[in-house]
Amino acid sequence: MLQPIAITAISSLSPLGNDPQQIWEQYKNPNHCFVQQYFGTQKAFVAPLDSHSKALIETLRKSDLKYKSLDDSVLFAMAASRKALAQAGWKSDDHFGINIGSSRGATSLFEKHHADFLKNGRAYTLASPTTTLGNISSWVAHDLQSDGPEISHSITCSTALHALLNGVAWLKSGMAEKFLVGGSEAPITDFTVSQMQAMKIYAKENQDFPCQALNLEKTQNTMILGEGAAVCCLETGKKDNALAYIQGIGYATELLEHNTSISAEANCFQKSMRMALKDTEFSEVDVIVMHAPGTIKGDLSEYKAIQKIFGNDLPLLTTNKWKIGHTLGASGMLSIELAVLMMQHQEFIGVPFIENKTSKKTIRKVLINAVGFGGNAVSVLISKI
Repeated sequence: MLQPIAITAISSLSPLGNDPQQIWEQYKNPNHCFVQQYFGTQKAFVAPLDSHSKALIETLRKSDLKYKSLDDSVLFAMAASRKALAQAGWKSDDHFGINIGSSRGATSLFEKHHADFLKNGRAYTLASPTTTLGNISSWVAHDLQSDGPEISHSITCSTALHALLNGVAWLKSGMAEKFLVGGSEAPITDFTVSQMQAMKIYAKENQDFPCQALNLEKTQNTMILGEGAAVCCLETGKKDNALAYIQGIGYATELLEHNTSISAEANCFQKSMRMALKDTEFSEVDVIVMHAPGTIKGDLSEYKAIQKIFGNDLPLLTTNKWKIGHTLGASGMLSIELAVLMMQHQEFIGVPFIENKTSKKTIRKVLINAVGFGGNAVSVLISKI
């Protein structure tokens, strides 16, 4: 990329918390964030927000009468966006765009309105405007009092990284100089958990690490849902407050043989990684933050794709889904956050039950992968300079 794109802030709410130092300390802690809850008559593992973040969301919900009718996915995005703007030093009168998406959107609120409709035979006045997909970015823009373009989209689990791609495109076109991008997801509901269980990809076994993401020898699918939001501020050019720079972006879509399928060697990932690395020597990549959702086929196919690209000299491999679960549309930006934190602290965060040949080498470049149902892969390469 000829014109540098700086990440000048990144903020999140997740099971790890919402403060950068707390999040880093949680990553250094080898324990996971999963709890078991009842969904209908069955128990399932999930990774909810930490207690402090839940309190933050409730305070936000009560701060404005209009916010009481909003879904958690919207409130998560609003809270994360406030923190990101403060970190980047942006003001409400700065002209910036917003692109925050979600895989499922207002899941909890939609389920509630539908249940009310079945019970009462009518929909409530705010049922439609509070459950539409554009709901997230438009409310974030309202909360921040911004006047730039507002975009929301759903590209399943690669949504947040597609938002980043879109922000980069706007910046490189010269149509904007700043863009707030990311994803938000609040999928811990009866119906959503049941859907994942129906696909037979959800974790069942109560073990020390219920989600076995990156364990390539597992014999059961172990995906677990988490919730949260993550956004970052993008700016054109070199910046004194840059946390990292976007060095390359790649994307690809795979032809589907099944609604949730991915090819044995993840052809979509091979294409997206090659595109992101077209101006970079493969040997310069120090770490890959994998999508690795904890499913047998998903983890293995992505690993094989990485082998196809890098051969026997693999970078260090990691993922955060063993710890915080799969946050669907928000997951890619939470992976970006992990990558940025590892570069800031110059410490590799691995998967505790996976052996990595770690070294003391400087972490300068990190590749981040995401893919979703529909075979839509994204790869983003970030660097310190």
